[in-house]
Amino acid sequence: MLDTPITTDDIAAFHRDGFIVIPHLFDTEEIDLLGKIARADQLMAANASGRRDGEGGTVKLAISNELEEDIYAAFVRCPRLAGTMEQLLGGEVYHYHHKMILKEPLIGGAWEWHQDYGYWYNNGCLFPDMASCMVAVDRSTQANGCLQVLRGSHLMGRVNHITVGDQTGADPERVAVALERLELVYVELEPGSAVFFHSNLLHRSDQNKSVDPRWTLIACYNMARNDPYKESHHPRYSPLERWPEERIKELGQAQWEKIRSEV
Repeated sequence: MLDTPITTDDIAAFHRDGFIVIPHLFDTEEIDLLGKIARADQLMAANASGRRDGEGGTVKLAISNELEEDIYAAFVRCPRLAGTMEQLLGGEVYHYHHKMILKEPLIGGAWEWHQDYGYWYNNGCLFPDMASCMVAVDRSTQANGCLQVLRGSHLMGRVNHITVGDQTGADPERVAVALERLELVYVELEPGSAVFFHSNLLHRSDQNKSVDPRWTLIACYNMARNDPYKESHHPRYSPLERWPEERIKELGQAQWEKIRSEV
């Protein structure tokens, strides 16, 4: 668990590389609760959608713009995520949305190379002053399709995106050149570890051809000063209420007991 704020070196690395990894940001109990609740969450399962990857696979994900009184909101609102994000971006942030990526064994699809701002630009966000944090629920490895990033690619600026399958991917010509010039990093994570990454960082993942699932929680934040100038399917600015760290276990335990009682 993160006991102290991130350092100036961490912030410098984020701006230089476009991402930082924080091992064991959440403890075993917190991640076990998140994993058990997510896998038993029938509403999330009903709202999950599939995205074809252009390689014959499909990625399942469940996206939410709303924060309820639940464990997902406790993660999004906690200082370890929201507070760290404000340090990295240099100002107030708000919840843009969050999602669970459900990459199942043997059938979980790939994500094409893309930048998140490649999508979010069209939502009325003038600047790429946005970032995401991916928290590993399961162990994330090359075998089960972990996140891949191109170190420093956020400095390229926004790249044009085109449709690939059901996904929107970055211009293949520019990606090919970026792959020649920039370091490809496989971001392998233990459960509870997290990677914070800039909205212009080029990233992707392979299909999961292993027998191990790769579920992750991704919390996406926009800066308050970057409030979109038009309505879209993701929210405009509203203040993000911060919850104390202990709410994760408190809400998680209550939510899990409720689920068990309904079975």
